Amino acid sequence: MTGLIARALGGAALLAMAGSTYAQSVPLNDRRAVIAPGARTTEDPRRIPLKPQSVAGVPIVLTGGRLFDAVSMRVRAATVVIEGNQIAAVLPPQATNWPPNAQVIDVTGKTIMPGLIDMHVHVTYPDGNTPIDEQASEGAGVLRGMRNLRWMLESGITSVRDLNGVSNAPYLLAEASASDEIAAPRVFTAGHIITGTGGHATERPVSPSHGPDFAWERNGADAWRAAVRETFKQGASVIKVASHFAPDEIAAAVDEAHRLGLKVTCDCETIYTAMAVDAGIDMIEHPLPRTDATIAAMAKRGTTAVPTLQVYQNVIDRAGGFYGSTSRRFTMTAQGDFDVFKKMKAAGIVMGVGTDTIGDANRMVPNVYLAELKWFVKGGYSIPAALQAATLTNAKLLDMGDRLGSIEPGKLADVIVVDGHPDEDIDALSRIDMVVKDGVLAVSGGQVVTPRHVSAPLAKPSPPATVR
Repeated sequence: MTGLIARALGGAALLAMAGSTYAQSVPLNDRRAVIAPGARTTEDPRRIPLKPQSVAGVPIVLTGGRLFDAVSMRVRAATVVIEGNQIAAVLPPQATNWPPNAQVIDVTGKTIMPGLIDMHVHVTYPDGNTPIDEQASEGAGVLRGMRNLRWMLESGITSVRDLNGVSNAPYLLAEASASDEIAAPRVFTAGHIITGTGGHATERPVSPSHGPDFAWERNGADAWRAAVRETFKQGASVIKVASHFAPDEIAAAVDEAHRLGLKVTCDCETIYTAMAVDAGIDMIEHPLPRTDATIAAMAKRGTTAVPTLQVYQNVIDRAGGFYGSTSRRFTMTAQGDFDVFKKMKAAGIVMGVGTDTIGDANRMVPNVYLAELKWFVKGGYSIPAALQAATLTNAKLLDMGDRLGSIEPGKLADVIVVDGHPDEDIDALSRIDMVVKDGVLAVSGGQVVTPRHVSAPLAKPSPPATVR
């Protein structure tokens, strides 16, 4: 027997599980097969079981709007009902059968759609305002991250995949967002890059933003396997590796991550991309050089891609190219990057939307995201198909397609309301009127909503009668 469960548990344990109804109803090739339907878990690819909990709150009803269906890529009039942290119903526009205590919000003329997902961000990285002695500070990284995540939430981005940052800051932000302690999108984080000595983000001259606080240099297959385990222990919900590496190192990392139930993505180029695809990598970041044979191998093996065209166009516009890096030993041009994108599309490779927003680029949110969507359209996607890539496709790439990415009953209530028709004009996404994240109204009238703190009661409401 093959698959994650078989490798992780072995035959005896599988026989013991076989009597359960939910184990019989789901193929034993995923850790989720041993989680009972409806059981509460963490809302990330790790799916850690949690105690049952009733979700309180006033239901939200959005009426009068036009719904973008990320599955069909079509728009129709509909009413969306949100109860707790889930989509409860999608009703015809004339229906009124929602809970009597619901908060009914009229969004006539506006577009209701799933929250946007950014598959490649770095919210804790230092920017131009960061003092040199704080660039590797975990605390400063958390503060920067909170600010950057707020900007993203205001922009209708309800989930991000943070692909490395300073120290433990990305893990802390992921935890704070998951418990709704901060105004932020959901954060799915890799925590640290895993690379070989002198690999990407570790090159000389070493700087605080490209050093051991951001990336781990490891050598040998066992060390790469251990690094995957360590990031998982810290709270990673995805593993990020980067060139350079040896074939046995990348194979060990992919194998270990898959045993843990996590996907692996790679910042790599040329021969390293081919090695990663051969090792069974799930995803490749960026439009970096690769051969036609490697693109064909990606298509054959189902390797997906997050092209991040805009960030490299930004580099070319500002500096004329990528220079001075031992992990970028190739000539970079806008046409070369776009050619890789077009070849991947022609090969049928599934591609998600990510910006690689880092440092001062966070101040360009949402412009960088809109620019990336426009690259997709320039490369042959229709506008609705680009929106599908930004929502449902991205959710599937996160391994969260069953919980996010479309407005369907039972899915998590990450919903945005756009003042315009983004299915016709991408720039309409710059006019985010409302954001519901995890069933909670997070942005209203384009402004972040901060609920008033509810004071916890004292053990006894008044001084003891014996005190004089």
